[in-house]
Parts: sequence; C-alpha cells; structure tokens
Amino acid sequence: MNNFSIKDVEALTGIKSHTLRIWEQRYGIPLPNRTATNIRYYTDDDLKLLLNVAMLNRKGYKISKITKMSKEEVDTLVLDLTLQSDDESMHLESLIKAMFSLDEDIFIQVFQSSIDQIGFDESFKKLVFPLMARIGIMWQTGSINPAYEHFVTQLIRLKLYSALSELPKIETQKAKKFILFLPANEPHDLTLLFANYLIRLAGHHTNYLGPNLPLNELHSVMKLYKADYILTVLTSSISSQTPLQIAIKLHADFPHTNILIAGSQISQSHIQFPPLVTLLYDFDAFTNLLKSTS
Repeated sequence: MNNFSIKDVEALTGIKSHTLRIWEQRYGIPLPNRTATNIRYYTDDDLKLLLNVAMLNRKGYKISKITKMSKEEVDTLVLDLTLQSDDESMHLESLIKAMFSLDEDIFIQVFQSSIDQIGFDESFKKLVFPLMARIGIMWQTGSINPAYEHFVTQLIRLKLYSALSELPKIETQKAKKFILFLPANEPHDLTLLFANYLIRLAGHHTNYLGPNLPLNELHSVMKLYKADYILTVLTSSISSQTPLQIAIKLHADFPHTNILIAGSQISQSHIQFPPLVTLLYDFDAFTNLLKSTS
C-alpha cells in the first residue's frame, strides 16, 4: 500500500489540488485519510479512482454522473474509451492505473492499443518515457513501492525483446557497428534497450552488453568487435564518475571510435567534452544521427 500526498496526486492525475478539495467537499470523492497533523494523504485505491474520474471528466462526463456509477461500470467504461481513443493522456493514465493494480492484462492491452494506433517507436516515446518520468517523481517523494516499477519495466522489456525479434536480418554492407553498455551503478537499461532497437531498425549491427559494466571490460570486446560507435546512457546520480570523466576515459581508451552519451546526467552542456564525443539530449538527435550514418 502506497500513500500519496495531494501534490503527488496532482502530478500523477493532472487534477489541480484546488479541484481535488472541491470534489472532496461536494461529492466525497475521494475521502482521503489524514495524518495526526491533519494533512491529507491518498491510498492506491484513491489514486486509481481519481485517474478514472479525470479521464472520464476530460471525455465530457460530469462528476455528478460519475459518482452515481459503480466501480465496475467506471472501470469498464474507462477501459473501453481508452482502447478506442488516440488520446495519449488516457493511455498514460490507464498504464499508471494498471501499474497500481498490478494488472498485467490491462497494461498490455493499453500499450498494444497505442502501438496499433501510432506504432511501436512513437508509443515508446510518448508513453514509456512519460510513464517512467512520473515513476521518477514518485521515487523522489518516496511514495512508491519499488515492486511497481519492477512490474512495469519487466513488461516493457518483454515488449522490446519481442519487437527486436521481429526486425529483419541486417544485410547491408554499409551497416555500422555499435557497442551499447551502462557503466557501474547504472542499473536502468530501458533507454539503452530502446536505443538498441532503433539502431537495429536503422539497419546497423549492435553488441548489447547491458548494465553495470566496468569501463575496463570494454577493451577485450573492442578487440573482437571493432565497433564504430560506443553508446552509453547516464542517469544515476550515485555514479562514482561524472559524465565528463567517463567521456575522457572512453576517448582515451578508444581515440578513433565515436562515443555517444545520453541521459539526464549530461545536462551541463557547457562543459567541453573530448573530440568524437557526441552528447544526445533526446531521441530526435539520436534518430538524426542514425539517418546520417546510413
């Protein structure tokens, strides 16, 4: 059971705190618990209810009508509307609700519905990354159990593996070779896995080494694989090395190889990085780079 502050709920549902208080007073949805110091806090069930109410309200359903519906009616209506809709916010909020229900079937249905409508690449950019950003917010406030994040990332990882397996064999002689890895203290690999998919989709070869690889271990791989590019993603704030230190190390070890660095830890773009080191601030920049290598 998670407990959410009113600010958490506002961030996750898009419902303003002022509106939450009005709904509580007028309609009794929800009736939050209070701490010993009279501060509101919301449960998983409260959050799922408010996600449903927010989605139906944006679709034109009045709060007074929603409050007269049973939980089952609300759940069924929201799912039907979500699967029929191209509204990204509805898909995202349905994924959040499925996460807090640990409902694998609903999560997969909603994700697949988005893929069918806008494609795998766009679904990943417009659903997965915003979802992980909201999970990050909950991590910062300490309002989420790590099990929920594991539940989500494993389902998304399975989708990525499935999408990778469906890509055609790379035939072109012009294909470049990429090594993908995360250094020590970088355990979160969804972004790297998606980059792996995009590289393969663009017709290039990849050697995916995964998370928590010591930098010195790359030497033996490079002797055999001789990659044109090395890609890493830096998001962890507890890393023992800064992005600049990692870039300097990689450039010193592989001075003729293109080094690509992405992730939230490269925000200090005013720092001078070594030659052949490219900072990727978003997937559009990465996609453009892949087009230029083809």
